[in-house]
Amino acid sequence: METMKPDMMPEGCDAKFGVLPACAPLATSWVPPQGMNPPMYAPEEALTRGTLFPGLDLPFMNMVNKSNPYAGTPLGELMALTFMAKELQLYLDTHPDDQDAFKALKDTLALKREGTKRYVKLYGPLRLEDMEDSANYDWLRGPWPWEYCERMGK
Repeated sequence: METMKPDMMPEGCDAKFGVLPACAPLATSWVPPQGMNPPMYAPEEALTRGTLFPGLDLPFMNMVNKSNPYAGTPLGELMALTFMAKELQLYLDTHPDDQDAFKALKDTLALKREGTKRYVKLYGPLRLEDMEDSANYDWLRGPWPWEYCERMGK
C-alpha cells in the first residue's frame, strides 16, 4: 500500500496532522504517522511540556504544564538534553531517513556529553560511569543536588 509523502499533504495541514496511506481501506483503524522534519521545541520547553514536537503536544483536558523546578540549573539542562535525545531517538525509529533529525540527535548527544563532564567536575557523579576518572569512591559524598543551597549558604 502506497503512503502519501509529506509534499502530497492537503493544503492547510501542519505538524498536527499525519499522513495516511493513499488508498486506506474502509472500516480500518489508522494512526497517521508523524510527518518528516516536524518543528521542535527547545530542550527546556520540551521537558516541561512532555514532548519535543509541538504537533504531538495534546494536553489532557487542556491542562498545560508550564513550570519546571529545574529550569535554568545545570541539572535541569542535562535533564532537558537527555529528554531531547530520547525523543529524537524515538522519532528516528520511525523516520530513519530524516537527516536533519539525525544531525540534531548527534548535536544533542555532544552537548549532553560536555554538560555531563562540566556537571561531574563541579558537583560530582550522576551515574556510576561518571566515576571512571575519580581518584576516590565519592558516590555518596555530598552535597546532593537538592542540598547545594543549604550547604553553600544561598
